[in-house]
Amino acid sequence: MDVHQYCQERAAASGSSFYYSFVFLQPEMRRAITAFYALCRELDDVVDECRERQVAEAKLDWWRAEIGRFANGAPEHPATRALFDTPQGRAIPPALLLEVVDGMAMDLDHTRYPDFKSLNLYCYRVAGVVGEIAASIFDGTRGEHDRDIRRYAHELGLAFQLTNIIRDVGEDARRGRIYLPQDELVRFGVHETDLLSGRNTPEFQTLMQFQYERALACYGRAFAALPPGARRAQRPGLVMAAIYRTLLSEIRQSGFPVLHARVSLTPLRKLWLASKTWLFP
Repeated sequence: MDVHQYCQERAAASGSSFYYSFVFLQPEMRRAITAFYALCRELDDVVDECRERQVAEAKLDWWRAEIGRFANGAPEHPATRALFDTPQGRAIPPALLLEVVDGMAMDLDHTRYPDFKSLNLYCYRVAGVVGEIAASIFDGTRGEHDRDIRRYAHELGLAFQLTNIIRDVGEDARRGRIYLPQDELVRFGVHETDLLSGRNTPEFQTLMQFQYERALACYGRAFAALPPGARRAQRPGLVMAAIYRTLLSEIRQSGFPVLHARVSLTPLRKLWLASKTWLFP
């Protein structure tokens, strides 16, 4: 199978909302971002699918070596080969890719986070850095707005990750993981047993409203940081923001049913949001 076909099928099979942000891109840029997304899926699956810690560690070590091979122009995996096959992919600093691997590795050591500061480091590695890389693929120019675009990308990545955390509270708890900061559980009177047993209390609702407002503020800071002249180039990220912010709103309007249900948008609604945002960024 052609490496780009491999990445395309990997992205399509995931069913992720990210796929909808690639639809309207020119072929070369679409190949680059699809390859990068496929690489992220490969890394994410290491932690999600490996039952034994030693196996997961060995696989992540292999990926660190693979990024070294990518840096030297000789990658072996279809995702890294496809990424290297694009000019946008070859421009990605390997150090940023290693940050993503380090973020995935944090899931091997941390099933709880004492406070938002410690959670923020995890979010930076698995989402903020991913946002920075994606933004650079969409607009490879380095100019006067570069710092603003990086700030936008990091804030948007954080917003996406916080949305994921809110959406997946119940699912993560059933896997023994709690990403909501421990000090905030205490602050709002929510016990771990409430999450692990799926107990939807008034205190839980107040805690989730707080998480919702934090995520919403991240979207606001991201949009404020993006220079008007860069909006057109960054339309794929804005498409994702439209989908994810709508998802966040749906979760809140549904009364935060996240302990027992996974709230999602239909493919048709995602495509409608993508089309509208692409035409009117």
